[in-house]
Amino acid sequence: MNQLISKSLFLIILFHSISVFAERGAAVEDYAADEITKGVYVIHGPLGVPSVENQGFINNPAFIVGEQGILVVDPGSSVQIGEMVQRQIAKVSDLPVVAVFNTHIHGDHWFANQAFKEANPDVLIFGHETMRKLVEKGEGRSFMQTLMRMTEGAVKGTVEVPPNRSADHGEEIKLAGVSIRIHYQAKAHSHSDIMLELPQQKVIFLGDNVMNKRLGQMDSATFRGNIDAIDMALATSAEFFVPGHGLTGGREVPLRYREYLSRLKSEVAKYYEEGMSDFEMSEAVSQSLAGFHDWIDFDRNVGRHISLAYLEVEAELF
Repeated sequence: MNQLISKSLFLIILFHSISVFAERGAAVEDYAADEITKGVYVIHGPLGVPSVENQGFINNPAFIVGEQGILVVDPGSSVQIGEMVQRQIAKVSDLPVVAVFNTHIHGDHWFANQAFKEANPDVLIFGHETMRKLVEKGEGRSFMQTLMRMTEGAVKGTVEVPPNRSADHGEEIKLAGVSIRIHYQAKAHSHSDIMLELPQQKVIFLGDNVMNKRLGQMDSATFRGNIDAIDMALATSAEFFVPGHGLTGGREVPLRYREYLSRLKSEVAKYYEEGMSDFEMSEAVSQSLAGFHDWIDFDRNVGRHISLAYLEVEAELF
């Protein structure tokens, strides 16, 4: 009888384990963490949109090794990606993760919070108050649905774990011996964007206010605000600029993205004054951006960017 009970119990546990596993997407392969300066690491994700192939991993998770713990920035878009980031952290330090920072509302940057919350229920998760309110309004849920569709379920098992602490412009937060200065521009890439400056390490995490060799959506952005945010970053003493997508570099990284935004908007304004519609000016504006034609998703996004810039130019006249 005892043997029968033990066998039944084993089968129940096995079935439960298989069911739980089936409810999760597959593990994400390891991506190397690049040490951009002493104690600061960035995992540069693939460029492009979420897909089956990249399992939704498209951003640049980062971590800073402090004196008593690890700080993480934008861990990624799924629990699986968060676990991959944890594996990379373990390769360089056995210190605990004490805090996570989310630069903005878009889920490809923060859905991986879950992995760090599961590892440490007391972990501090920082985001701007606007981001926290947007999560409450359901923006996270809609982004999750999009990720599930685009990855065909690769992010399955991921649940929302939003920030539990607010970070606002001008704050200087010190954790684990690391000082982080917060920069916020209200209407940049998403209306919820913070940039994180490490004054001692001369590093700034730009979030999606800057991308490198890749274009993304601007539907909740403003060109003027995004340019202002870049100028804010350039006014710091940073030497290492970490974009939300694409490789880390020097000042040339934000300057190049600023050039894209500025040139596109100025060209749209020029043709607007000539009485052209966004559709009529599209080809000419695109040609003026020839130096960006090799950027990932240029063709996917440039037409939409022109239309959004057109509406912004028009609104600024009233």
